[in-house]
This record gives sequence, structure tokens and C-alpha cells, in this order.
Amino acid sequence: MQMNDSQRILAPKDKVWAALNNPDILKQCIPGCQSLEMSTPNEMTATVVLRVGPVKATFGGKVTLSDLDPPNSYRISGEGSGGIAGFAKGGATVSLSEEAPGVTILAYEVDAQIGGKLAQLGARLIDSTAKKLASEFFASFGEIVGGTAVVGA
Repeated sequence: MQMNDSQRILAPKDKVWAALNNPDILKQCIPGCQSLEMSTPNEMTATVVLRVGPVKATFGGKVTLSDLDPPNSYRISGEGSGGIAGFAKGGATVSLSEEAPGVTILAYEVDAQIGGKLAQLGARLIDSTAKKLASEFFASFGEIVGGTAVVGA
């Protein structure tokens, strides 16, 4: 699965960058996130509970940040296992640009793979769930970081 989009966030680029690297803020924004802890400056461990169609699973995994270019971009990659429900792994390239003072455009390109029961649900359901989760994340992230979220830059 591949997905890309951009979001306009009403906050300065430095503030958005700091929030993207703050596990407490990310935990509040990631749908179903039970825990998110920084294990090293470039690695986090997470536990997320998700429902995709009829399948509900708790995923545990590791997230790694690489290709860091503060405060402009990074690559985030992760891998998680949901037991019998399957696994998910993938990554995203995230880049920030300043549209105007105090307005940041966050662009992302995601590629992900899933396996197990999740993979049997069908691409349409997986894609619509992924888009819904991304939308929920950015709505929460925009509210926390900038006070409001403007969807669809």
C-alpha cells in the first residue's frame, strides 16, 4: 500500500518538528496508541490497538527515525506484530516546509506491507482504514500543535 498527502498546520516549522519528535504528543495523536516510549534518541517502542473491519488486534513494535534533517525532514520506519491478526511494516518520508510565517506544510509519502489475517481483508478496506487513521492523526496533531487543523493543503 502506498499513500501520500500533505497537511497545513497552523504553527511554525520548528514547533511542528519538535512535536513530531515528542513521544507524549505523538501518543495523544496516534489512534489506538496505548504506549509510546523513546528507547534511544532515534528509536521508539509502541503498543497500538487497532480495529480493521472485523479484526481487532494489539500491535507491539519498534519505530526508527533516520535520514534526519532537522527541522526539515526525516524517514520514519517501523514494524509491528499483532499476533494471529498479522503484522504490519513500512515507513514514511516526512518533510516540512513553511508556507508563510506560522504556517507549516507537512508532506508525507507512506509505503506499508501487511500480512496474516489483515492481508485477507482486501485492499479497499485496508486503504480506507489507513486513510481514516491518517486523517484522525492529523486532526489531533493539528489541534495539539497549532490549535486547529486545516485538512487538505
